[in-house]
Amino acid sequence: MSEFNIFTSITMYHYLFVGLILFFIGLLGSIISKNVIKVLISIEFMLTGININFITFASYCDNYKFDGFIMALFYVGIGAVELAVALYIFYIMFQKKKSDNIEKYSEL
Repeated sequence: MSEFNIFTSITMYHYLFVGLILFFIGLLGSIISKNVIKVLISIEFMLTGININFITFASYCDNYKFDGFIMALFYVGIGAVELAVALYIFYIMFQKKKSDNIEKYSEL
């Protein structure tokens, strides 16, 4: 019966580790990738890792205020606006260069 109690032993550090791993995957993807869309997705991974950390600290450390949840909500909104603006800028640049390679956009 003790093998089914694995979910009760998940602590705050497990969530923080998942957020850290997501952040570093996004950081590595944004550094290595040469495709604009992949870089934008990697930045969204980084924002998701930060959101997981905000929610974790809000759940475990803040019982009467909702500061972490509100910050995570703002980050979701900022991430959506950032992605929309970046995709529009990429669309305009793609019409001129006809390429999605970052190295072709060095004159920015």
